[in-house]
Amino acid sequence: MRKQKYLILFERADDGKYCAHVPDLPGCAVVGYRTMAGARQAIVKAIRMHLAGMIEDGEPIPRPSTHGEYVAA
Repeated sequence: MRKQKYLILFERADDGKYCAHVPDLPGCAVVGYRTMAGARQAIVKAIRMHLAGMIEDGEPIPRPSTHGEYVAA
């Protein structure tokens, strides 16, 4: 399988900890990291595990389709 790039969304909770999720992979998320770098490292591992589970279950791997952009408002 060819590696693909998925958009990761990071958020900082009220307690100051970071979470991350992947819109193109519903259910693929991590929470409770002190730093964004920690959350990033964890979500990369979570993506790999999520995709491995999908392959094991015979599910199709979704192509990345989400894009992000900042706009001034």
